[in-house]
Amino acid sequence: MSEQWLDSLITDGPQQGYELAIKLARMGVKYTQPSAEIRDKLRPGYGEDADSLIWSS
Repeated sequence: MSEQWLDSLITDGPQQGYELAIKLARMGVKYTQPSAEIRDKLRPGYGEDADSLIWSS
């Protein structure tokens, strides 16, 4: 994954920091499994299970 999308960890405030944290978590999952097709296929297996969601991120 060579796409550069993160220029800084500095945000304008707490809300933006929280949104950045969510983005970082989502990008971590995308980096681990770059295939959107496979992520979509696997999602029903863990999407309703809190423990599985924690493990996946």
